[in-house]
Amino acid sequence: MKLATLKNQTRDGQLVVVSKDLSLCIAVPKIASTLQVALDHWEICQHALQDVYGQLNAGTLAQQAMPFDQAACHSPLPRAFQWADGSAYLNHVELVRKARNSQVPESFFSDPLMYQGGSDSFVGPRDPILAEDESWGIDLEAEIAVITGDVAMGTSPAQALGAIRLLMLVNDVSLRGLIPGELAKGFGFFQSKPASAFSPVAITPDELGASWADGKVHLPLRVALNGEPFGCPNAGQDMTFSFPQLVAHAARTRELEAGTIIGSGTVSNKQGGLHGSSIRNGGVGYCCIAEVRMYETIEQGKPSTPFMRFGDHVRIHMEDAEGHDLFGSIEQTVLRYLPD
Repeated sequence: MKLATLKNQTRDGQLVVVSKDLSLCIAVPKIASTLQVALDHWEICQHALQDVYGQLNAGTLAQQAMPFDQAACHSPLPRAFQWADGSAYLNHVELVRKARNSQVPESFFSDPLMYQGGSDSFVGPRDPILAEDESWGIDLEAEIAVITGDVAMGTSPAQALGAIRLLMLVNDVSLRGLIPGELAKGFGFFQSKPASAFSPVAITPDELGASWADGKVHLPLRVALNGEPFGCPNAGQDMTFSFPQLVAHAARTRELEAGTIIGSGTVSNKQGGLHGSSIRNGGVGYCCIAEVRMYETIEQGKPSTPFMRFGDHVRIHMEDAEGHDLFGSIEQTVLRYLPD
C-alpha cells in the first residue's frame, strides 16, 4: 500500500491513497483525514485503506481518482510526535573517526547511536533547503526511515518488527559547519539539524517484497547531485543495526506513540578508498558530501569537495528490482533564507 499527504490549508494536510505506479491518487476522508489519524486507528483503517488501494490499482476507482502530483505533496507526516535518527551504518561512523585519527569505541557495535530530532515541522519533498549562509556547511544525508505504531517500553526487536507500519526516504540535512561547536557543548545536535524532508510516498513493508528482509531494505538508495549520479549504496548492506533493533533501542526506557519516525542514518557501504568509491570510478558513491570529504582527508590530507551551495540541487529516490519508482523522489534546491 502507498500513502501520501497533499498540502492544503491545514498543518497536517490531506491523506491520499496512491496507486502502485504513482500515477493516481484518491482522498479517503471517510476512512482517515490525515495519516496520523490512520496510524492512531491502524487496526481499523489499514484494511479499509488496503481495499481502496486494491481498487485503485484495478482501475475501478478511476472516475474518482485524480493524477498524483508529487510536487503537491507534503512529507507523509508533516509533523510527528517523535523523530529519532539512528546511525546504523557504522562504515559512516568509522570514516568520520578515521579522518580525525580516532577509533570507533567497541560499544558502538552493540549499542546504536541515536539522536532526537525536531519533529514539529518537516518540509515537503520538493520544498527548498533554506539556509542563511553557505559557510554553515550545507550537506544532504540520504536515509531510510520507518513509521511505527504504538510500541511498548522494553519491547524486543522481534516485537518491534511487527510495529513497523510504513517506510519512507528522508533527506536529513546537516549543517556541518555548526556541528562541531554544538557537540563540543556535550548536549547534542540542535541548530545544526534543520527541518528534514521525506519522500512523497510512504509504503507498507509488503510493497518491497523480497527486498524487505531481516528488518532491512535490500535495494540501492539513489542520490544525484546537480544532475550527476552521486550515490547508489545498497541500504541492506553494511547496516549494523536493523530497523527492529533501532525501534527497540528507542523504546528501551519509554513508550513510542503511533506516528513515531525512526531513521537509519546515512546509508553507507564499505568500499575502496576515494578513487575506487565514486560512481564514475565504479564504486557505489555516497549518500552525503561529508563522506567523500572524509575519504579525501584520509588519502590527501584535506578535503576538496565543497558542501552544497545556493542553487545546488539534490534528488533522492529508490527503485525496486524491476526499476519501478517506489517512494517518488525528494528533489530539493538550496536557497538563501530571506526573513520576511
